[in-house]
Amino acid sequence: MLVPMIDYALKFLRLRFKDIDGFILGIGPGSFTGLRVGVATVKGFGLATKKPCIGVPSIDALANCVDADKKWIVPIIDAKKNQVYSALYRYKDGNIKRYSDYLLLPIERLLKKIKGNAVFLGDGLKIFKEKLLSLKKDSEFLPEDFWYPKASELIRLGRDKIKRYKESDLNKLLPLYIYPKECQITK
Repeated sequence: MLVPMIDYALKFLRLRFKDIDGFILGIGPGSFTGLRVGVATVKGFGLATKKPCIGVPSIDALANCVDADKKWIVPIIDAKKNQVYSALYRYKDGNIKRYSDYLLLPIERLLKKIKGNAVFLGDGLKIFKEKLLSLKKDSEFLPEDFWYPKASELIRLGRDKIKRYKESDLNKLLPLYIYPKECQITK
């Protein structure tokens, strides 16, 4: 359904592929199959149009929806199996900066990494909010409007790269997988 939906959106906006300067997509972390389908689709568009294709970590886009000075910004994405995808961010010099690796871990281990107040957002709040409330009492929990990456943030984060690159190396456009290597498909 993805390609017909894109075709519909372009027709609705009275645009054609030649009107597009490049393609930006969220590369995860997230659903294994969803990420592969999205990346494969954009790579196909890149091959067909010779336009640049840029991947932006979806978790970065999620964190960039927040303007929280002097607090940790902590996206929590449900990774199933009682784990979350996350990273630690802070607002600095007018931008959101990541201060940790991309993480996959149980919520208890994530909380040990956070020193001070935090703003939590993401769909993991659906599952872990009560636990967070009991362990991080001085923290802020954003509503469901802040639980998913916004296309506007993906575009903002990827736009400068699109302008800099007239073409991209499609072999380097890959999903951001954080699960251990033994979970990956091998040849």
